[in-house]
Amino acid sequence: MTTGALGEVVDLLACPHCRQPMHLDDRVLGCTGPHRFDLAKQGYVNLLGGRAPRNADTAEMVAARERFLGAGHYLPLRDALATLIPSGTVLDAGSGPGWYAAGLTEKARGLALDVSAAAARRAAGAHPHIGALVADTWGPLPVADGMINTVLTVFAPRNHAEFARVLSPGGRLLVVTPAVDHLAEATDALGLIGMDPEKEDRLHAGAAEHFTAVSRDTVRCTMQLTVGELADLVGMGPNAFHRGDPEPIAVPERITASFVITRFMTH
Repeated sequence: MTTGALGEVVDLLACPHCRQPMHLDDRVLGCTGPHRFDLAKQGYVNLLGGRAPRNADTAEMVAARERFLGAGHYLPLRDALATLIPSGTVLDAGSGPGWYAAGLTEKARGLALDVSAAAARRAAGAHPHIGALVADTWGPLPVADGMINTVLTVFAPRNHAEFARVLSPGGRLLVVTPAVDHLAEATDALGLIGMDPEKEDRLHAGAAEHFTAVSRDTVRCTMQLTVGELADLVGMGPNAFHRGDPEPIAVPERITASFVITRFMTH
């Protein structure tokens, strides 16, 4: 059994119940108070203390995402994120299998946090400098005040108040959202969920109390996918909950991936 990287990043953590510092003793993550959490054999810790929400990624969705991301289709996005993160500590909130965080650890150590145990199981093995936790982004984050240099969220929920709390002075929040033309060809061909044209406006409105936007970058790339890769693309996100019974997939000749990276700083 492995303890993953939790021993290396335990100094970043705070107990989700009493906010006390945490320590790793053998295979138990504990706080200076009475709370204890057992490590899973893969090296992650489940801090939820109950069932995951219904919309938590399933094991099948996580496996599809790991296959798709592992094939390198979104490498231009990960490379662009790496240029915006100079060094230090990173919290990948809504991390999935930890693929984005793994691409940043040449310069950083960090935490991969997801509400899905299947995702945390994968993230625990993504990189030796990433500690993986099961926790709900909408609740109090199991992170100590001011310990994070960069919070990263890629197509994931955003708890701006908690992000501001855990960021160090001068820290940054990087938010990746889909541009309106993201996967447009696949959306048209397969009847997928369309992109919300007001998503970016809601992002800025939600962040305004705690953050100021300082930059906006767009990353676009063109993908040529196999039938299996397109099936993974569909199956790794919200469309997995909405498409219903499987059906033959017609692969568009080219599919556009289009992302917006917005960098925020705390007020």
